[in-house]
Amino acid sequence: MSKRILVDYIGSIEITPQQIVESIDKNGGKVIVEGIMQRASNSDDKNFNQNGRSYPLSILKPECAKYKKTFIAERRALGELDHPESQVVNLSNVSHNVLDIWWRGNDLMGKLEILGTPSGNIAKELLKAGIRLGISSRGMGSVKELGEGKVEVQDDFEIVCWDLVSNPSTQGAFMAERLNESVGANSTNTKINSLINDIINVMQ
Repeated sequence: MSKRILVDYIGSIEITPQQIVESIDKNGGKVIVEGIMQRASNSDDKNFNQNGRSYPLSILKPECAKYKKTFIAERRALGELDHPESQVVNLSNVSHNVLDIWWRGNDLMGKLEILGTPSGNIAKELLKAGIRLGISSRGMGSVKELGEGKVEVQDDFEIVCWDLVSNPSTQGAFMAERLNESVGANSTNTKINSLINDIINVMQ
């Protein structure tokens, strides 16, 4: 089995615009958020995500420990805004740094600092405007076909990073309070694109 890029929208970090203001006041101007980064499965509960992938706890847990010991401990656990399908992190698009990760049952919890980079500032302004941002994992690994469109990630899996995304495919994988359910996907995407353009124009 050959290794390939695996991008999955699994995590859930919730923050409201008011909590952003509180975080800035509490953390010396920094925006720091916490929540679910990823979800693992047990042998008796495959817990497939909407991409049809299952991440066994026996594989994900040691890989996360390795990531924490190297990337997080050395303050280089960087992630990007949006989800480029690349096995390297593009420094010009970095938006955040992962400060810590820990396990709560089968859920991988995490703490992120939104950075003062161009992409980080866009993320901050979107969150302040009440736009929901999700978080997705990016890694490299092979998968085992289980049938019916389901696959299981194998023990050669390596974490690349966690990215901030605007259109996650997993229910609940958002970084802000819920919008009115009557707002359609097209109008939401139009609002996001409009806000991004406004932010970029102000920053220029």
